[in-house]
Amino acid sequence: MSNSGSETTQSSTSAPAAAEGQLLPATGGKMEAFTFGDPTPVLDERGILDYLECWLNGRWYEPPMSLDGLAKSSRASVFLQSGLNFKRNMLARTFIPHKLLSRQTFEQFALDFLWCGNGYLEKRENMLRGTLGLQPALGKYMRRGADLETYYQVRGWRDEHEFKRGTVYHQREADINQEIYGLPEWLPALQSALLNESATLFRRKYYNNGSHAGFIMYMTDTAQNETDVAALRSALKSAKGPGNFRNLFMYAPGGKKDGIQLIPVSEVAAKDEFGSIKNISRDDMLAALRIPPQLMGIVPQNAGGFGSIKEAAQIWATNELEPIQARLQQVNEWLGEEVIRWKPLEPVSD
Repeated sequence: MSNSGSETTQSSTSAPAAAEGQLLPATGGKMEAFTFGDPTPVLDERGILDYLECWLNGRWYEPPMSLDGLAKSSRASVFLQSGLNFKRNMLARTFIPHKLLSRQTFEQFALDFLWCGNGYLEKRENMLRGTLGLQPALGKYMRRGADLETYYQVRGWRDEHEFKRGTVYHQREADINQEIYGLPEWLPALQSALLNESATLFRRKYYNNGSHAGFIMYMTDTAQNETDVAALRSALKSAKGPGNFRNLFMYAPGGKKDGIQLIPVSEVAAKDEFGSIKNISRDDMLAALRIPPQLMGIVPQNAGGFGSIKEAAQIWATNELEPIQARLQQVNEWLGEEVIRWKPLEPVSD
């Protein structure tokens, strides 16, 4: 077997073995070392997606993952939220309103299907069991009953509503692990969206803190006394906060060369990694949403650009928009009436 990255560096003198993640005692001039842990095989551990199973609480099945957390995560990145809204807008643009299905109702139905993989429509009936219209049921609160035919709207503890059997249409995104609920197509890009959010939040805290230098002040000048050190410490503290980038003057009479040094810690990493993290995570989300970057309003970084936006829109409409339209038309088969119709997406003239 090959050596893993968990080997510890030991000093020439013998020292007791350290526990996992524990520093070795530093006595005299001995080195300090610590362990990082054993290598973890990917296929031997259960991943987060292995837990996506639906639990039956006696009346309805719980979703395979928290829909409340998924709803919050959909707003973690501007690219993810904008991509979902872009798809919703394109579907609404080509939708032809029906007397039983208004444009507003369709937009909510389409958005729920895109962000959580589950779209619901409730059929309102008159006294003669005729259809009065279709109303959206928010996918975040919908639960599927144990018989797979009854649906509940659960907003919280003892706040539930049972729909009449056969009056709710469920448009679900197919999943490979279970057949109760759907899961969104962009779920593999969830980690990239959260990474994008973390990079942005870190950058905000970095600027709000005001300590952009990110350095260690190392003093070895014997000409300094405790009073000078205290004054310098007070000056460094006052340089943070609202008054960023304040000038600092240091006078060391009789000091030696390199008696005071500034050792940068986080300035380079915070400056150089931010752009690459944002760009890489953005590309992951666009790949999961399958939207060309020029349709998202992203500014190209090269002189050649992204190519013709007209051709990109036409190819996207053929390969992505039309398949989604065909899947949403399954409502017509359930209702027995053509309530979802589309008009062709006319290309924008040059």
